[in-house]
Amino acid sequence: MIIVDQGRCCYCGGCVGLCPVDAIVLQETRLLIGESCTHCGLCLPACPVGALSAGQGSATTEPLRRSYDVVVVGAGPAGSTAARVAAQRGLSVLLLEKRQEIGSPVRCAEGIAHDPLAAFVEPDPRWIAAVVTRERIITVQEGQERESLFAEGGLGYVLERRLFDRALAEKAVEAGARILVKTAAVGLIREDGVVRGVVAEWGGERLQIEARIVIGADGVESRVARWAGLPLLLRGRETLVCAQYLLTGIEVEPDCCTYVLGDEVAPGGYAWVFPKGEGRANVGLGVRGDLAERPALEYLTRFVEARPSLAQGSPVTLIAGNVPIGLPPRRIVTDGCMIVGDAAHQAEPITGGGIANAMLAGQYAAEVAAQAIGAGDASAQALEAYPRRWGTTRGRQMARNLRLRERFPGPARVSDAFVRIFAIAASGG
Repeated sequence: MIIVDQGRCCYCGGCVGLCPVDAIVLQETRLLIGESCTHCGLCLPACPVGALSAGQGSATTEPLRRSYDVVVVGAGPAGSTAARVAAQRGLSVLLLEKRQEIGSPVRCAEGIAHDPLAAFVEPDPRWIAAVVTRERIITVQEGQERESLFAEGGLGYVLERRLFDRALAEKAVEAGARILVKTAAVGLIREDGVVRGVVAEWGGERLQIEARIVIGADGVESRVARWAGLPLLLRGRETLVCAQYLLTGIEVEPDCCTYVLGDEVAPGGYAWVFPKGEGRANVGLGVRGDLAERPALEYLTRFVEARPSLAQGSPVTLIAGNVPIGLPPRRIVTDGCMIVGDAAHQAEPITGGGIANAMLAGQYAAEVAAQAIGAGDASAQALEAYPRRWGTTRGRQMARNLRLRERFPGPARVSDAFVRIFAIAASGG
């Protein structure tokens, strides 16, 4: 029998075309061997990662250290930044990513202002799809659209997140961190209630990896937070339910980000058109969870179809997901563990933007981790320095923006006053 090591398989599909009896089926992220397999072995040399074997042989893996100062779970902007900063502080760092490709799948509108980006990494044309110097905000009320704000002179970018996330991870490696892709954290090591490391599946093997501190950067669905006993429950009013197409073959201003406000378009949220060059744009919207009367994708379809310049295009990708737009939970640290980025609900409350906040949170957590390890104290009390620092800087701004958002419910979200507030938030202010 041909055996598939699912932990090693990269789902490239190269073996499928070599099977003379059509016994191999590729199902998105799983390779299946059917009963019609004749064990001919023609597929074995076609596997570039050695995931196929005849019989019950087990895959071998290279030696892996079983103890680190810091283990980071999730290689998005928050996790890679945390790993990079921790390694720069002289700590031994392991960064785990459950997917086989860092940066994929993209669940992001990909926009960011220049200043918060440049604080962490020099903008690089290799992962910038568009340079943005203009911003337009359109409001919709009673079926009528009007341009409520048009601003020039700012500087921002629409990223290629797959390449951007990979670049951040590479910088973590350059700083001294080790990365394992296709490696899922499946639990935490705990002793007397204290987090002491992670349990991970790597190369078909379940490993216990000790760590003095674990940083959970595994997204809004964070399992690290749940395993650590940190509250994650979101109410509907605290989440933006989003859907986005990458449209191609459309008419779009190549240097202008467009935002559309109005409950007729996206109740409690907004729609966006972010250029990506050559007649392409990320076109999406987010609807507040407690106000949506239909799926976000239906709102998006209506938005696109109502605009000829967009309707003429073709969607080449569809992404969907939820963004936390409340405030971080009361506790984002416990003994031996911190959570950062979307896992800690650190996205911007008005726009849902999260890249810059995630990198800042990763930096703060890593710096506190270095201090705590240097002092030999990874208790929750010692790690509280991270949420305190967050609360007096970006967290204070988030709380202010949440209060402002709550002052403008329903029709008030198309007022000139709210448009000005939204414009400041969208530009990173």
